[in-house]
Amino acid sequence: MSAAGADTDAMTTTDRPTLRGMIAADRAPIERILKATGVFFDDEVAVALELFDIARDRRGQTDYIFLCADVGGRLAGYACYGPVPMTDRTFDLYWIAVDPNLHGRGVGRALLDAMEGDLKARGARKVFIETGGRDAYAPTRRFYEATGYTVAARLPGFYREGDDKYVFMKDLS
Repeated sequence: MSAAGADTDAMTTTDRPTLRGMIAADRAPIERILKATGVFFDDEVAVALELFDIARDRRGQTDYIFLCADVGGRLAGYACYGPVPMTDRTFDLYWIAVDPNLHGRGVGRALLDAMEGDLKARGARKVFIETGGRDAYAPTRRFYEATGYTVAARLPGFYREGDDKYVFMKDLS
């Protein structure tokens, strides 16, 4: 699941995010950001943290790639993505979340652009993103559309009654 927020405005040069890989100390700030968005259920936050723990604890694993964005010396957002097993150079963006206090300031776009750059360097063909259909996810869906993603599928009632699953995609080749 992902919730980047309506993150379409450019940032000034003084508060552009600094992008980096994850460090162990990012776990608590990531949890805080996920909870602060107000869109993720507790079990979803637990899954996001489980992926963080796998990436942190299993040196050399390649299933989950973390990209973090700092603004003003603090974690402002993160993305987690990885290859889809049994596909030819297809990747999923599993999680992207930005501190709600920084929505609309370019953090989500910077993370997405950096992820796409990394995926292109890895020879990726396509990237897919799943997100929810609840009203709380409307800004997220608009964000993906504004950044060139298209709806590849919509599965009615997938997560729960009234919560469709949207699958967005972008061709990177």
